[in-house]
Amino acid sequence: MLSLHQLRCFTTAYELQSFTAAATELGYAQPSLSEQIRLLERSLGTALFSRAGRGVVPTEAAHVLLPHAQRTLAAAAEARAAVASVTALETGTVRFGIFGTARLYMGATLVADVLERHPGLRVELIGQNSSEVAEELRRGRLEAAMISLPIADEGMAVRPVAREELVYISADPSRLTSPVTPKGLSEASLVLPETTWRTQDSTRLALNRFVQQAGRALQTRIEVEDVETAVELVARGLADSVVQRGVLSELGPRLAPDVGCVSLRPRLYDSIAVVHRRDAVLSPGAKLVTDLAVERIRAVTEPVAG
Repeated sequence: MLSLHQLRCFTTAYELQSFTAAATELGYAQPSLSEQIRLLERSLGTALFSRAGRGVVPTEAAHVLLPHAQRTLAAAAEARAAVASVTALETGTVRFGIFGTARLYMGATLVADVLERHPGLRVELIGQNSSEVAEELRRGRLEAAMISLPIADEGMAVRPVAREELVYISADPSRLTSPVTPKGLSEASLVLPETTWRTQDSTRLALNRFVQQAGRALQTRIEVEDVETAVELVARGLADSVVQRGVLSELGPRLAPDVGCVSLRPRLYDSIAVVHRRDAVLSPGAKLVTDLAVERIRAVTEPVAG
């Protein structure tokens, strides 16, 4: 008979392609995880993995099983959440996804808003980049999230709530006399954040499309992880950057008081949305955090109709 425990071991091993890594992820001993997968294979009458060096490779049967296992685990998690929701606002935990820029605007204040209303709740704000947060949603590790669009997943319910202009920032006033064109941006000496997610980050993708209008490619002089470091490097005159307008408003007075900004031509915007799995039933705690997050982000950006 299949068990949720076996399916959880299977999906984790499938994602990590290693029994050892999967056991570490789940907090099990490696022989225990291997035994659970053997029992699952015995129930199904087929092998799910083959050995490959120090890892494992999913078989064709594993590829077929994966979506069914994920749906089963998600349904079980939702069943637990539905029962727990009776007391969730008093003693539960809310895991809400939030991308890097949004945390600058509202991370601490969002938590404070929640705890002011329900002091017994435990709050986890998860994520750095929207693509990372979206993946956590797909895996069922988050109930809901606020991300920067686009998100390529038909299984998600997406509600746009705000947008924010991307602006060119520099410590050199001579570079801020007129809006920056695609050609001008392609020739600029740039520092950009989110280097780990550079191929998936929504802002990077938008900037790449922007310079492609001039038949150019986006080039960077410096790559960093966090936007705070990027703004500080701009303040030192080592490079220019493109950030959300609110980022400069939030960080400028503290990290870069002499840095200014100018729009791009044509203007570019990041679109911000709240997202959850389409088939999910949000707990009262998740609904509360989602509503407060929307209220906060619309107070500091440009609201849009969902």
